[in-house]
Amino acid sequence: MDTSQLTDAERRVWDAYALGQSVDFRVRPREPATSGAEWGPERTVRAEVLRALLVGGPRAEGEIPFLRLHGARISGRLDLQCAEVAGPIHLWACYFDEELDVYGAQLRQLNLGWSVLPGVNAIALRVDGSLRMAGCRVRGRVRLGGARIAGAVFLQGAHVGEEGVALDEPVLALNRVSIEDDLQADGGLIAHGLVSLAGAVVAGNITFDDAVLRNPGGTALHGANLNGGSDLHAARLRAYGRVNLPGVRLPGQLNLEGARLSNPGGTALRASLVAGSLYLNLAEPIEGAITLRGCQLDYLHIAPETWPDEVRLDGLTYARIGPHEPAERRLQALERDVDGYVPYAYEQLTAAYRRVGDDAAARTVQLAKQRRHRATLAWYARAWGYLQDWTVGYGFRPTRAAVWLFSLLLVGAVTFAVREPSALKPDEAPDFNPVFYSLDLLLPIVDFGQESAYAAQGAYQWFGYALVVLGWTLATTIAAGVTRAISRQ
Repeated sequence: MDTSQLTDAERRVWDAYALGQSVDFRVRPREPATSGAEWGPERTVRAEVLRALLVGGPRAEGEIPFLRLHGARISGRLDLQCAEVAGPIHLWACYFDEELDVYGAQLRQLNLGWSVLPGVNAIALRVDGSLRMAGCRVRGRVRLGGARIAGAVFLQGAHVGEEGVALDEPVLALNRVSIEDDLQADGGLIAHGLVSLAGAVVAGNITFDDAVLRNPGGTALHGANLNGGSDLHAARLRAYGRVNLPGVRLPGQLNLEGARLSNPGGTALRASLVAGSLYLNLAEPIEGAITLRGCQLDYLHIAPETWPDEVRLDGLTYARIGPHEPAERRLQALERDVDGYVPYAYEQLTAAYRRVGDDAAARTVQLAKQRRHRATLAWYARAWGYLQDWTVGYGFRPTRAAVWLFSLLLVGAVTFAVREPSALKPDEAPDFNPVFYSLDLLLPIVDFGQESAYAAQGAYQWFGYALVVLGWTLATTIAAGVTRAISRQ
């Protein structure tokens, strides 16, 4: 490049590059780049100058070339497609007139912190160090699909996209990106449009704490087949649109503590992840449906009031659930499953209560399961189910059997004490005992010799028949309940 055509500002940058020195055009510390369109030639550097500098600029013996530029306006399109740049690039709080294009480039390090750009095309980018875009303001798309970053990616406090401007592709595309350290998109990241992490591999933590993702009526965060090396933290996340996380694998936790997930009329959270834990504690009530089909978790932490009105829980597997709540409160979510009766969901909740030793809650869940199942049966099976429920609570309320037996025995004993039945063979009959006579009628496998020796007459005979029928019915329902209890063990 003909360096004689350089402006004074460009000459400063050119000379400083070879020596690794910094050039700062800011008139005050922390001056924002939002007003960069008004900056004059005294702090404007042409993109073609920077490209020539980075690709084949001067070298000083014993010095490491380093582009350190602060508060500059970069006019034109900085095109570094497929370029190999030896020195790190540090463009801090700069204003770009046109999109930055580093498609397929090989860079040592790229720092765009607090800069303002129309867009960034970094598809297939290779960075030997870190990629920093903290505090950036990007009016259009940030495309990092297929990028390989040896260090971390920093997006804290960045603003991507513009409110009210719909895009036909992700506003922040990290599809199939490979990051060998952390992905830090916390600290107030704001994205107007879809944020996509489909197929991304992140060796460290993924952080979206305090981020705001806005794509109402669409998908705010898409992470299909995301593979994380540790945790995905999204505490206090605000997602307006669907959070879609199918096929995600995390050895640690997905932390949505204090999050607000809002997609009224649609699905607010859809996840089928394999992770250590899913935390939704202190989260606001979810606006929209939640789908956790096929999730495999060691620990699920969600308050009953966080569940929305529509859930899909078939295949959700967890070893523990917290915080510990009465079974009646946990059952509310299972009753909202849009798939109707889902036996697996009841079995999971039962197992979770048993693991912590709360057998009473486990029995309550199983009773609720039988009642929910009853609604799916034919009328005659439902009638039998109601009978089992009223008598012994499907075997999960064994004290009911004793109450029914004692009540029938008491009624029978009083009735036959008032009107003693006639002896069939007066000379051979034992003394009449109304209690044991009632027991003979009630218990089909017990014989105290009273029923065979005495016979009631008239209406009392029909009352005796009723006791026999009720006794047989009660005995069979008790047997069914005992069988079910033994099979559970």
